[in-house]
Amino acid sequence: MMKGLKKWRLFSLLAVLTVFLAGCGQEELSTLLPAGQVGKDQFNLLLLSSGIMLLVIIVVVAIYLIALLRFRRSKLGEDHIPEQVEGSHTLELVWTIIPILLILLLAVPTVYYTYKLGDVSAMGAVDDEGNPENLVVDVTAKLYWWEFEYPDLGIVTAQELVVPTDEKVYFNLLAADVKHSFWIPAVGGKMDTNVENVNKFYLKFDKDSTDLKDGVFYGKCAELCGPSHALMDFKVKTMPRADFDKWVAAMQSTKDEQVVANPQGEEVFEASCIYCHANSGAGESGAQGPNLATFGDRNRIAGYMDHTKENLIEWIKDPQEHKPGNTMPAFKDQLSDEELDALAEYLMGLSVEK
Repeated sequence: MMKGLKKWRLFSLLAVLTVFLAGCGQEELSTLLPAGQVGKDQFNLLLLSSGIMLLVIIVVVAIYLIALLRFRRSKLGEDHIPEQVEGSHTLELVWTIIPILLILLLAVPTVYYTYKLGDVSAMGAVDDEGNPENLVVDVTAKLYWWEFEYPDLGIVTAQELVVPTDEKVYFNLLAADVKHSFWIPAVGGKMDTNVENVNKFYLKFDKDSTDLKDGVFYGKCAELCGPSHALMDFKVKTMPRADFDKWVAAMQSTKDEQVVANPQGEEVFEASCIYCHANSGAGESGAQGPNLATFGDRNRIAGYMDHTKENLIEWIKDPQEHKPGNTMPAFKDQLSDEELDALAEYLMGLSVEK
């Protein structure tokens, strides 16, 4: 009976490990498949530290096995007394110098990368004409969504970060309510977002996300922040600089030019939603709810639900049912089915990429 029970325990453990390791091969979210220079630097540091630890384990186990096999009582007898090494200067030097060397081997690159990855001195650099040389994004974490403002470009979006490839992107990180943490596993991170102070860091995106699953990298909140912490996701679209400039121009044009898929839905939006949500990508951050200028271009609703009209209607009816603790009110008793349908069609038509 006990043998069978032990086998089931082993099987359960292997099953759990299989589920846990299933995410290691997904390029859009795996830290083991870095898609940016910061992620690669951090991954190399991980390999170095893991290698040092593995070396220590191998040496300790080898010494243990040698002692166990060579000095067995059955082999040497009851009266055997091993050589006494107490006070051996040679051995004392060995087990003092080797750990110091291992610590230095780990400490030197760790300190180097800490300062390298924390260097944001170029964030405010400008050219001879006074134009910013680097892209800066102000990130504001809120319960339970993300706002991305491009202060030098005059645009703002939510839930989907759009950045160019092959250049450093600098971030100012802030939280609007409680502590959160900004993390894009496949690219690098993570960095806390605090309420009272701004954290700064940079990332570099080496891969175009077009060929990935859903065409995006996945970002997460990595700090327990409330009942819907696990659902506080965001997406990252990476593209060549030329395509990014086109996206910026399209976002800026939404201030005056916007295609309306459903005029009735626009009327419902202006009567019920515009107090919390902007429908233009041009502007500044600070809205109570996510900016919806690119809602039709997203691949998720509320960060995690499939991007369908039916799910959008269910979300508008009762947001608390799908994302407990968020600040959006329910509209199931305020809007008719016809109004909900028109509003959903209008929102699904808000796009700058189509």
